[in-house]
Amino acid sequence: MNAEATKLRFKQDAVCIVIPTYNNGRTVADVVRNALEYCEDIIVVNDGSTDNTDVEMNDLTSLQNGVTVITHPVNKGKGKALTTGFHAAMERGFRYAVTMDADGQHYASDLPVFAEALATHPDILIVGSRQFDLPNMPQKNTFANRFSNFWFTVQTGKKLPDTQTGYRLYPLDKMGKMRLLSSRYEAELALLVRSAWRGIDILPIPINVYYPPKEERVSHFRPGWDFFRISVLNTFFTFAAILYGYPAMLYHNIKRKRKTDN
Repeated sequence: MNAEATKLRFKQDAVCIVIPTYNNGRTVADVVRNALEYCEDIIVVNDGSTDNTDVEMNDLTSLQNGVTVITHPVNKGKGKALTTGFHAAMERGFRYAVTMDADGQHYASDLPVFAEALATHPDILIVGSRQFDLPNMPQKNTFANRFSNFWFTVQTGKKLPDTQTGYRLYPLDKMGKMRLLSSRYEAELALLVRSAWRGIDILPIPINVYYPPKEERVSHFRPGWDFFRISVLNTFFTFAAILYGYPAMLYHNIKRKRKTDN
């Protein structure tokens, strides 16, 4: 599927792109420009950036139609930025939202892969899966992903190769106004778990990813504090899985089977 066909598919299926950003002034404008080749509707959530992100976005929106910028006065975290973007997308009538990171790691050229998967798997959550043997891949990313994958399987009974990626397509209609239990880094894992509990199928697809040299990276991950928050969230979700998650998935499976049989 080429760029024009992808753009048409996204238009037909009411798909927009949501890009949360915090201090990515060096890369965010290029990320948006590249994405515009494949999608006409982009929502950028400037999550309280203190660099030149607002200047870059003002220059871009003055030249490009279809780009909406929503600004948080102060940094509220990626989870809150995603929530803001999803609500804005639903208010504008979009049924799906592709999320991309603003640091240039995700290739817009992979958007046709999402469009093709959506064409054959509607109402599904599509998750990009990275290769973990790439040059400049931080070792902490590999450990964090294995750690996250393990707990996702414990909490849902399902396996995914990459639960840490931010390159995803969310079925907004199926998710409804899903409330996040965290506004920070770990919110994306929570979205996967909550979606599985709600009976939303999750499909992994291969994607490419670019990791710049260490000296050029912009990372807001705080190893000690963020791993503590993730551990607390995983502890909560593990208990919640027993009391609510697994019974909810069983209910949705039975409901789906009855619908199929009828």
